[in-house]
Amino acid sequence: MTALSDTSPDTGPLHGRFVVVPAAYVFLLREGGAGSGTEVLLQLRSGTGYMDDHWAAAAAGHVERGETAYDAARREAREELAVDDLDLAFVTAMQRTRGGEPIDERIDFFFTARAWSGEPRIVEHDLAADLRWWPLDALPDPVVPHEAAVLAGIRSGTSTPYSTFGFDAAVDPLDEED
Repeated sequence: MTALSDTSPDTGPLHGRFVVVPAAYVFLLREGGAGSGTEVLLQLRSGTGYMDDHWAAAAAGHVERGETAYDAARREAREELAVDDLDLAFVTAMQRTRGGEPIDERIDFFFTARAWSGEPRIVEHDLAADLRWWPLDALPDPVVPHEAAVLAGIRSGTSTPYSTFGFDAAVDPLDEED
């Protein structure tokens, strides 16, 4: 049996199985002043090569080998925002595609946190141009599209444990129980 870590630059994984890239996202939430509702902390991406000049989760990144999505979310928050002790709440696992190369096949784990220690700040200045609190009902433009979909679910209270993005038709988990 071929190890999962074996890859070929021409054909991808040598085991021949479908592979997805896992990532973890953290939306820090707080209640705004003067009854303005829930706010979310977003970063303005810059210098990343992906969705630069779009607003995005303040902390996000790939899940590393041997790491859970929860651990990755905590690590990313520490590395990107200098915050710890997050009280994470799972929101959704989103399977997404752009229909192209294997690198475009993703599974994203989204979390919120309403409590943490430390004051959020930009740590990786070469990857973020700004960091700002926004009302969930008045997000900036543009927001990374798949993240905007998750934020819409958080705002409306309609998030589901499994979601999709980029496919022609959403997969209904109830249809997959055969």
